[in-house]
Amino acid sequence: MDDVASDFLIANEPALRLGVALLLGALIGIERGWVAREQQSGERIAGIRTHALVGLLGGIAALLSEAVSDWAFPIIFLALAATSLVAWRARLARHPDYSITGLVGLLLTFCFGAVAVAVDLALATAGAVITAVILDNKHEIHGLLNKLQAHELDAGLKLLLISVAMLPLLPDRGLGPGEVLNPYEIWWMVVLIASISFVGYFAMRVGGAEKGILFTGLFAGLSSSTALTLHFARLSRQSHEIEAMLAAGILVACGTMFPRILIYAAVISPSLLPRLLLPIAVMGLLLYLPALHLWRRHRHTLRVDSPTPIQNPLELRMALLFGGLLALIMLLGEWLREGLGEAGIYLLAATSGVADVDAITLSLTRMSLERIAPATAVLGIIIAAAINNLFKSGLASVFGTRRLGLRVALPMVASMLAGLALAWLT
Repeated sequence: MDDVASDFLIANEPALRLGVALLLGALIGIERGWVAREQQSGERIAGIRTHALVGLLGGIAALLSEAVSDWAFPIIFLALAATSLVAWRARLARHPDYSITGLVGLLLTFCFGAVAVAVDLALATAGAVITAVILDNKHEIHGLLNKLQAHELDAGLKLLLISVAMLPLLPDRGLGPGEVLNPYEIWWMVVLIASISFVGYFAMRVGGAEKGILFTGLFAGLSSSTALTLHFARLSRQSHEIEAMLAAGILVACGTMFPRILIYAAVISPSLLPRLLLPIAVMGLLLYLPALHLWRRHRHTLRVDSPTPIQNPLELRMALLFGGLLALIMLLGEWLREGLGEAGIYLLAATSGVADVDAITLSLTRMSLERIAPATAVLGIIIAAAINNLFKSGLASVFGTRRLGLRVALPMVASMLAGLALAWLT
C-alpha cells in the first residue's frame, strides 16, 4: 500500500506542486482581499482569485522553463510585471495611492509559485506565509517604526555591522602567543554579548513602567546590572517608602547574570554546562528568592515609574573595547596559566570580576575547550561572578541607604559563599 501511494505521489508530483503554488497564491490573496474587502468589484488590482492564478502561473512558468525554453520564466515574469504596472497606473489616476506594496506582493506570489514547483515546497510555503504576515501587519509595523528612536535604529544597524558584515571577514585561526587569539571567535563572542544586551534593552523598553521594578530589574540585568544598581541605590535616598522594592530590583538584576553565564557555556562549551549548572543555579536562587520575598511583602508600595533605559542598546566603541578586553584577558590567562598554573587563573578571575563578568566568563569558557581543565574554568567563573556581585553590593551600600545596603548585601554574601563552596566541592 505504501509503495502504491509513493508511486502515485511520484507520478503526480508536478500536479501536486502546481496545487501548492495555487494555494500559496490564494493565501496571499485572502490577505489582500480582506484589506480591500470594502472596495467595489473591479476597483481592486488583485484579490484572492488573481493572486491564486498568479501563483499557479508562476508554477507553470517554472515547468515551461524546464520543458520548453529557459526564456519562458523571465518572459512570463516581465509580462506579468508590465500588466501589473498598467493596472496600477490606471488605478492611480482614480485613487492617488502611491504605495507599491500590493504590486510587490503580486510579483512575489508569482515567484513563490515557481519556487514551489522547481525548487523547494517548504521554502516557498515559508516565504508565502511570511509575506502574508508582513502584509497583514501594516499598522503594527508602522506603529513600531514610529516608536523607534534614532539612537535605537543606529544601534540595530551597528549590531548588523559587527555581526553580518564584519564577522564573516575575520580569519578563523589562532594567532599570537601560543595561538591563543582567534579573531573570528573573539569577535563572535563580542557579537554574542552585544546581542544579549540589545535584546535586554528592548525588552525593558517595551515592558514599560506598568510592569514594575522587578520587571525592569530582570531585563536591566541583561544590559547593565551595575548601572541599575547605582540608579536604584541613589533613588532609595529620595524615596524611602519603596526602598525594599528597589532592593528587590537590584537582586533580580544581579541574579540575571547567572542565566547569562549558562547561556554562554551552552553555546561555547556545552561540556562545561553540567559542572556549572548546580553552583550557578544555587547562586541565582539565593538572589531571586529574597527578591521575591521582598516583592510579596512590599508590592503595595510599588507606585514609582520604572527607570528609563540609561544607555544605548549598543555602542560600537564599547563593542571594540570589549573585544580588546577579551583579547587581553585571554593573553593574560595564557601567561598566568604557564607561570602560576591554576592560581594565576583564579587571580585573573577575581581581578576581572570587579569590572566585568562577561569577558572573563567567555574567556574561561573558551579556554576550557583546550587549555585549562573544566574544573578550573568553573571555579574561575564562580569567583568572577561572586566578586562582581560583592562589588555591586558595595555600590548599593555606599550610594544607597543603610537598609538598602543590608537587604542587598546579605543575599549577595550568601550567594557568593554557596557558589564558591559548591564549585570547590564539585
